[in-house]
Amino acid sequence: MNETGRRGEDIASSFLVKRGYRIVGRNFHYSKYGEIDIIAVHKKTLVFIEVKFRNSGKYGSAVESINSIKQKRIVKTARYFLSKKGILGKVDTRFDVIAIDMVDGKERIEHIKNAFKGEI
Repeated sequence: MNETGRRGEDIASSFLVKRGYRIVGRNFHYSKYGEIDIIAVHKKTLVFIEVKFRNSGKYGSAVESINSIKQKRIVKTARYFLSKKGILGKVDTRFDVIAIDMVDGKERIEHIKNAFKGEI
């Protein structure tokens, strides 16, 4: 992982913890489909979180970069995670996005709960 990606995930993790989330994993890899940046528990829900960090608007906003292909990969990776842990179908889940855009030298954080749906 590059330094920018790690910085974004550190910012997102801190943001989430301050809001009552318990981080249970970071950078969970499934070789067939990819990675989930952060896995956390909020209340009684297991939350799979995609983090996008943009230093500039040159390539669009952070949110715009999470297309349907990326969403499907995250869902498949989440399904694998749940299966591997033996909790597939046994917990409430959702998919969130933390988008961090640098605006005038400051981090603008947007937390989108239920950012997309996925069949688990």
